[in-house]
Amino acid sequence: MASVTITKDMTIGEVLDINQGLAPVLTSGGMHCIGCPSSQMETLEEAAAVHGIETELLLARLNAFLEALES
Repeated sequence: MASVTITKDMTIGEVLDINQGLAPVLTSGGMHCIGCPSSQMETLEEAAAVHGIETELLLARLNAFLEALES
């Protein structure tokens, strides 16, 4: 599997297309909107701002999940 890095410019939909296992990482961080229509258009940075979530912390958790899968 090719190494992928989640960035703040990706949409929630793009993140979930990479790996559906990332959904619990998003929801545990307070982002419960993963199924709403906005998730297909909003970037992670925009969604994090709306939900009061620190973007860099969210990115670190998402990328750590993917890294753990590769090891």
